[in-house]
Formats: sequence, C-alpha cells, structure tokens
Amino acid sequence: MQALFVLLFVAGSALADDAAMLQCRAIAEVPARVACYDAIPVGAAAPLAAPVAAAAAPTPQQREQAFGMATVKAPKSVTPEQDNSISSTIAGRFDGWSGNELVRLANGQVWRIVDGSSAVLSPMTDARVKVERNVIGTYFLKIDGTNNSPKVRRVQ
Repeated sequence: MQALFVLLFVAGSALADDAAMLQCRAIAEVPARVACYDAIPVGAAAPLAAPVAAAAAPTPQQREQAFGMATVKAPKSVTPEQDNSISSTIAGRFDGWSGNELVRLANGQVWRIVDGSSAVLSPMTDARVKVERNVIGTYFLKIDGTNNSPKVRRVQ
C-alpha cells in the first residue's frame, strides 16, 4: 500500500512537470520562454502559477500564425474560443480544387485538401475563405459563395 502511495506521488510530480513544460513551450518570445523553463523547480512538482506568470499571452497575430499547425494539444481552459477559425483570402484567381491540392492563403498559410474532393467553381479573384476547426479537431475550408467545404490540413 505504501509503495502505491509513493508511485502515485512520483507520477503526480511528473505530470506537474510536464504541464509546466507544455506551458513554457507555448511561449513564442525566447527570453520569456527561457525564464519560464528556469522557473520550473528541478526534482519537484512545479507550481503552475510561476510559469503562467512568466508567460505572456500570445497576441492575436501569433495565434493566427500558429492556427492549424501540429502542436501538443493545450488544455481547453488555455485555448480561447476565437482560435476555432481564421479568415483570409486566396490571393489571385481561384476556380476550384482537386484532391490533394495545395491552397495558399494571403496570410502566408498553406493548406492541403485531404478529403479527395474536387470542385469546379466560377472563377473568383481574391476569394474570401474561413478555415474552421470542428469539435474533434478537423479543419474545413469554407469558401464564400459556395456550399463546398473541403477537409484540409495545414502544411506550412
């Protein structure tokens, strides 16, 4: 019984350290990220308040640039609701897509059509789009003026 208690205590300490490390990893600015890592006690459970205090909240531009990139999933309390979609345009002429095609947005993000769908649309210039994440984490490209929403994955 005593061994079980020790095991649970050690596992709890490891989880606390992992949580602190994940919080530090999410900080974009190098000096703030290093300060966050330095605030984690070595060999003991890290108090979550210290790394959070050192971490500056990401700006809306940083959240948009990180949207859709493969990362360690943050706890629900950390991810704001506005991070479930971004809006942009497809720069230049756009007249549809075919499976596995790359779509480059005006904000610099590149998304790949991953559901094998295709569509031919009437030609648009600077088509307005919204990339939305559903509750299970799947991303869809919603294109203004169409009912088609291909499933996409960010590649850049």
